[in-house]
Amino acid sequence: MRGAAAGAAGTTALQAATYLDMVLRGRPASSTPQRTVEKLSEKTGTAIPGDEEKQESRKSGLGAMLGMVTGTTVGIGYGVLREFGWRPPLLAGGAVAGVSAMIGSSAPMTVLGITDPRTWGVSDWLSDVVPHLAYGFVAAATYEATEHGRRQWRLRWRLSR
Repeated sequence: MRGAAAGAAGTTALQAATYLDMVLRGRPASSTPQRTVEKLSEKTGTAIPGDEEKQESRKSGLGAMLGMVTGTTVGIGYGVLREFGWRPPLLAGGAVAGVSAMIGSSAPMTVLGITDPRTWGVSDWLSDVVPHLAYGFVAAATYEATEHGRRQWRLRWRLSR
């Protein structure tokens, strides 16, 4: 649960960093999440219901939800590693979580042929790396922030038995 909460907090940070980048540079939102949904729909033979406008709205919503699922899943993975004794410094843990989230989101899009990171320019990389590092550091910090309360709860639970 703590990993899922950390992943959700990290996902919020990623979204905030992305939207801030859009505001500062005046760039449009990425269409890759919607294109991923479209390609998955084609590959699985699953039609997206509705007229064209509703389909576009559904693709947009599903694309955003895929990002939330990825962020939460990476957070859960981070929590599992921590439960098995992995104790990196906060910055290292944040970097690992951020890179993991970046791979988790970019790898499926690369495999589906939607994007190719080998062709990205510096601006493209910064637009991807900075929000994912924000994700990682917030996820790691959130996990750390919940550690102290958990230790106190365990101690109280043991003392009450």
